[in-house]
Amino acid sequence: MTSPVQDVQQDEYDVVVVGAGPAGTAAALRARRLGASVAVVEGSRVGGTCVNTGCVPTRVLAKAARLVRDARGAGAHGIEVEGVSVDWQRVVSRVHARVDAVRAVKREGQRFAEAGVDLFTEGRARFADPHVVVLDSGRKLRAGTTILAVGGHSRRLPVPGAELALVPEEVLHQPSLPRRVAVIGAGNTGAQLVTVFSAFGSQVTLLDLAPRVLSFADHSVSEHITAAFTAQGVRVLTGIGGVERLERAEGSGAVVLHWLDGDGGAVSDEFDAVVMATGWPAAVEDLGLERAGVVAERNRIPADEHYRTNVPHILTVGDAIGRDMLVQAAQFEGEAAATNAVLGAQARRPHELLPSGGFTDPDYAGVGLTEEQARRRAPGCRVATVGYDALDRAVIDDRSGGFLKLVVDSGRTTVLGAHAVGESAVEVIQAVTTAMAAGVELSTLAQVRFAYPTYSAVIGLAARLALSQESDAAELH
Repeated sequence: MTSPVQDVQQDEYDVVVVGAGPAGTAAALRARRLGASVAVVEGSRVGGTCVNTGCVPTRVLAKAARLVRDARGAGAHGIEVEGVSVDWQRVVSRVHARVDAVRAVKREGQRFAEAGVDLFTEGRARFADPHVVVLDSGRKLRAGTTILAVGGHSRRLPVPGAELALVPEEVLHQPSLPRRVAVIGAGNTGAQLVTVFSAFGSQVTLLDLAPRVLSFADHSVSEHITAAFTAQGVRVLTGIGGVERLERAEGSGAVVLHWLDGDGGAVSDEFDAVVMATGWPAAVEDLGLERAGVVAERNRIPADEHYRTNVPHILTVGDAIGRDMLVQAAQFEGEAAATNAVLGAQARRPHELLPSGGFTDPDYAGVGLTEEQARRRAPGCRVATVGYDALDRAVIDDRSGGFLKLVVDSGRTTVLGAHAVGESAVEVIQAVTTAMAAGVELSTLAQVRFAYPTYSAVIGLAARLALSQESDAAELH
């Protein structure tokens, strides 16, 4: 079926966007605002992975996990809460209801109609030639420019028995909460699932080939999150030698996971569920890229700084590029690619100021250069770290485990990066990102007076510490 705007059949457009996630939606609406005729093809649900099966449902689960934590800790505030338990099916129902509510707020389908963008939901699009895509229904759309915003998908490790494992979006399909869970993959998704399962009472084992949890993050963030997980009873196994196989346990529905430890020794354990959060390749399968002459490499579609593939009139954005794979990046890239599609190559992609984070317990977030990156690129840089135990609001809320780290240039003028762990860490980093994007100098940031008592006040403390420190690294606790 098609949207109501398709009363008049039209098969030729200035721009055809394949995919209606955050990148595709931003691209289509921007191209239309610039005066192009635009069609969007979506073979699944409008809104993309993040809204339907990724970020939004994960955040709802994280909210539930935080409520369990707070209920169990209410006694410290003189509030007695007895019999805290998790009704898994009600949790799942709540997740689906909130996803529907977010979709209603975003109302992408209506926005397309109001903007004059034609939305086709007749299945997946495939190239017939460099200028024509064919839908599952047989309809053909000819495009002057095509923007591929096809997103990505979860993957299972290529090991025997991998079909016995879940991928993250399948967790909500489970009829009950598993008692023993193995999460393979210590990136954003894996870390957030660990928090959820642990808060709900599951025994959790986290495994990864990488030497540390959140290997892309600042070392201090990885160390703090690992310590927090361990304190919560999570078994953290990083630097393993690899996953060998999965098999069904005899006489039960459990799954036996076999892996190698860091020394190559064989290890196995039994779990009620194994979740593979082990990568997010671009959804390039069955797109007919070869008929368009588009080259894909290692499960992604390479693009230049203007989002052009090796075929100049075919652009690609979002997860399909295989770089940042974040909504905030996808939206910017979609708008930039649409600008280039309609007006010619103009917009480039900035990546240094891309805030990211995870809703674990505690939260973590970062923007700009990590300390390690800064010391390689900007010798003489300085680091100032303020512990949450020096922050009145964190002490009031009994959430003093955490910190904000500012990485600044040697002249103490510019903030090169910021990293935080703790309550509201993502919001704190967003405030620093705003200052960095506006070119606010460290001295000005140090003079800002933040409302009291707030978590964001840690920014002013860290800025003042960075200005006053005598060495290249200082800490305030």
